Amino acid sequence: MDTDLPPDLARLRVLETWAAHYLTRIRARIAAVERQQAQQPSRAPAAASPVRPAAGPGRSRTPDWGLAEAGIGVPATEVHRGDCWARGRSLVPVSAERARAELAGSAQPCAVCRPDRVLNRP
Repeated sequence: MDTDLPPDLARLRVLETWAAHYLTRIRARIAAVERQQAQQPSRAPAAASPVRPAAGPGRSRTPDWGLAEAGIGVPATEVHRGDCWARGRSLVPVSAERARAELAGSAQPCAVCRPDRVLNRP
């Protein structure tokens, strides 16, 4: 018996309804992407494209400082170190001066990498 599912029928029916609804949304999104790709000119398949190395000239440099804009899970703009694991995917690279200015303004320092401890030193 599956231990990660509820044991009663009522909750199982709720999960079934949710899964069916979500599957409908996923299929609609797949169809939209397929239509969009069909309208674009054909190009080589993704498997034929060369694989970039993990480091080297094809990879952009990790910024020293960055801003993570407010959004889901981030109530206000946050300043991060470039190598912070909590920075998210949309880190905007900025200079140390801009990071200091943002911290002096309304931006919050990241609670993980604590850029304010480094940037506010004289």
